[in-house]
Amino acid sequence: MEERKGGNIYGAHRVVSPKGALPQAAYRVDNSLPIFDNEILIDVLTLNVDSASFHQIKEQAGKDPRKVGEIIMATVRERGKQHNPVTGSGGMLIGTVAQIGSNYHGRLKLEPGDRVATLVSLSLTPLLIDEIKAVHMESEQVDISGKAVLFESGVAAKLPSDMPEKVALAALDVAGAPAQTAQLVKPGQTVLVIGGGGKSGTLCLYVARKKAGKKGKVIGFAHSDASFLRMKDLGFADICLQGTATNPLEVYEKVLAATGGELADIVINCANIPGTELASILPAKQDGLVYFFSMATSFTAAALGAEGIGHGATMLIGNGYCPAHDEYTLEVLRESPALMKFFTETYGK
Repeated sequence: MEERKGGNIYGAHRVVSPKGALPQAAYRVDNSLPIFDNEILIDVLTLNVDSASFHQIKEQAGKDPRKVGEIIMATVRERGKQHNPVTGSGGMLIGTVAQIGSNYHGRLKLEPGDRVATLVSLSLTPLLIDEIKAVHMESEQVDISGKAVLFESGVAAKLPSDMPEKVALAALDVAGAPAQTAQLVKPGQTVLVIGGGGKSGTLCLYVARKKAGKKGKVIGFAHSDASFLRMKDLGFADICLQGTATNPLEVYEKVLAATGGELADIVINCANIPGTELASILPAKQDGLVYFFSMATSFTAAALGAEGIGHGATMLIGNGYCPAHDEYTLEVLRESPALMKFFTETYGK
């Protein structure tokens, strides 16, 4: 099949503007075909828009699925990728490998016809959309016909055969959160998960409960009635709290009471709305750790906010990648019938 030569391993050859940027930071990328000889071409089936981005698009669209689709189409036409101009985030996709460049030497062992989920953000993935077939408002997924390009440095996972593809897609979209939670939480610690009733939050609560052990304490915090009840029904949190995560003093006071004044060793922020930075920092111990997985986080607000209240917690940026995070997260679903049921009912349609 036809190819172009001279592709950069990180996709810099696809950057249209500004010159010198890498694809994620670029305003616009070249999404044209044919592919370069070190790229992989994917026939796209479904976009899994990240939660912060989808929430923003949904509000902008007045919760109209047709308008959600129009906004996504407009973004991709303008930028060559699904890179939300408000949140700066993207999501991921599932599709079928259509072509592997003749000079591809990346880490992936794929063949044409393999069904895959990309584990790199749509905010850096060259994307062509021919048609939006359906917008699923509850699962934050969009069925399309189109094509995407995976760079030589990119990461993808073959879809498992023992669960619905859209369930795997939803879990893999947030695979970094539970995998890194597993690395961070130690036995006996008190862990607070903000956004504990959502996709990443439920996975993090399960892993935190497992890693904190019998002597640990796991606290879930959710906003809406539906999220709170879901978090409570799943049963992974020792204590379930409900409130507004954009009100830091409210969160602090509730966690202070729940811990008998001890506060949390680790706070994991999985919220999909902006303005929750200080609500994550205040409930942490002075020598604690705050893990910002949420793509709605302003790291300026987090850093300056912590400075302003004299808080010494260590703060980590939520990296969506860590080694074997895809395998770990899918195994979590297999371990927990309750999580598998929730993901299947919510994202498997």
